[in-house]
Amino acid sequence: MTLIHESFTRLFPQKEFTYIPELEYNRRLSSFNANIKLHGKKLKVCLNLQWKDIDDEIKIGLIQHLLLKIFRRKSNPTTTTNIDLYNNFTRNIHLVIPKTKCDPVLAASFERMNTRFLGGSLEKPNLQWGADSRRKLAHYNFHNDTITMSTLFKESSQEILDYIMYHEMLHKHFKFEHNNGRSSFHSPAFRQAERMYPNWKEIENKIHSVIRSTPRKRVQKKVKKGLWRFFG
Repeated sequence: MTLIHESFTRLFPQKEFTYIPELEYNRRLSSFNANIKLHGKKLKVCLNLQWKDIDDEIKIGLIQHLLLKIFRRKSNPTTTTNIDLYNNFTRNIHLVIPKTKCDPVLAASFERMNTRFLGGSLEKPNLQWGADSRRKLAHYNFHNDTITMSTLFKESSQEILDYIMYHEMLHKHFKFEHNNGRSSFHSPAFRQAERMYPNWKEIENKIHSVIRSTPRKRVQKKVKKGLWRFFG
């Protein structure tokens, strides 16, 4: 029985597995990333090569997590022991990720925020500039332990950069909660911590001003109300 077949059978014990499974490991996906595709009867799961030596029980949880994205039904379970194993692995994956990216400007911002709000307790992740994006201003990726900041803010004030950095650091600090088959990245504790930042409303207005003043040729998507939809 293939790993995909085993994952499906444990997740949906009352259903017959009628698919042609294909499991592929590759380097094209980013660190510890994965995806699933269904074409007719062909069910293909692609995993980043780093998954190859991870325990099968954890990989089954990952595959079940992916299966729920395409086979979700109201009567289906939203979590399993294997999915819990996978989520626990993801929460601690930063411990095995090499730290190879450290932009000096972003690193200085990280150190300021870590000292000021977290007592220097947060392990430094990879820190890099991303695309010139208005749609996603910053993002923390749990799978490769990386904070990516839009180059829209390369020339912004330290105040703005630090505020955005702080938000992403909170994602690494609080991680996520998994309930009813869904992951929540903005818990009440997260929201409470982000509102501890002094003058946060004023800084959010300044961020909107930066976005509005960006030349039209760099615009990717019309700005909507609700700043935090732009953050990871």
